[in-house]
Amino acid sequence: MMSRGGAKVASSLLKSARPRLFSTASTSTIRSMSHETSHLLKPAAADLASVNTWIWSGTGGVRFASTASLGEKTPSQDEKPKKTEDESSTGGNKGIASYWGVEPSKITKEDGTEWKWNCFRPWETYKADLTIDLSKHHVPTTFLDRLAYWTVKSLRWPTDLFFQRRYGCRAMMLETVAAVPGMVGGMLLHFKSLRRFEQSGGWIKALLEEAENERMHLMTFMEVAKPKWYERALVITVQGVFFNAYFLGYLISPKFAHRMVGYLEEEAIHSYTEFLKELDKGNIDNVPAPAIAIDYWRLPADATLRDVVMVVRADEAHHRDVNHFASDIHYQGRELKEAPAPVGYH
Repeated sequence: MMSRGGAKVASSLLKSARPRLFSTASTSTIRSMSHETSHLLKPAAADLASVNTWIWSGTGGVRFASTASLGEKTPSQDEKPKKTEDESSTGGNKGIASYWGVEPSKITKEDGTEWKWNCFRPWETYKADLTIDLSKHHVPTTFLDRLAYWTVKSLRWPTDLFFQRRYGCRAMMLETVAAVPGMVGGMLLHFKSLRRFEQSGGWIKALLEEAENERMHLMTFMEVAKPKWYERALVITVQGVFFNAYFLGYLISPKFAHRMVGYLEEEAIHSYTEFLKELDKGNIDNVPAPAIAIDYWRLPADATLRDVVMVVRADEAHHRDVNHFASDIHYQGRELKEAPAPVGYH
């Protein structure tokens, strides 16, 4: 009884699955079509082998092993495919085609030349304010201020020992660290805004803007100082340690975290001032400014490395002010959202 029942079930399943497993054309129809077209199509055995149009069935329906049809010509080995317009314009590289309709934007400069930077756009460029006061210093008064101040001072000693007067590599290392706090602070404020269903007063954007500006410093000095393998390894180590330490520090005390970044930026101003002194003495070659720096800071075409260091130092002074300001807000028992963020202050 069980075998007969199983046979009936198998037979019914086969009947119901037959339309999916096999072609909908009947055998008589196929025979008549082949008889009528046999005198028109007589391909050679080699041609039939090359045109691989067999099909297989599956749960998702009929799939084709090859997209080539009987009437489609296959390119010969001697025949080279013609280059498309995208390939010829990009030097042989195929253009990026998007199924979703997202096409790469083509941006030009004011003079009509092509904008070659994908890491930033023309509307993100600016001219640095070089008139900012570089000598301002926040005198530590509380315990947290002193802790932040001496934490930064303790970090300066191994940096001086390792890099000595190689200020190009020193700047590269400094920027890999300086770009971390803005990203961490902006990220934590972003999540806080989501949890509390409240706005941030623009501080998320301001801190992420700071992180992006510091990253552009790094992209610039990468063109000036080519890091060696052990310097790259040091960057990975320092960034890993600093990111986690600053993340925990910001969770525990945002006013301490912002104050520490303010002192870190003061040290950056000092380092870039020493960099300028070495350039003026001739100990470091005042090479032409990298193209990425000229476009990002809107520098003149004949700008030099000294001009780049000047605008970077001005950026660090602005970051100093922003972070000391943020720490002062917390010291007053207020939240950052209560004070409008200095968006675009750089």
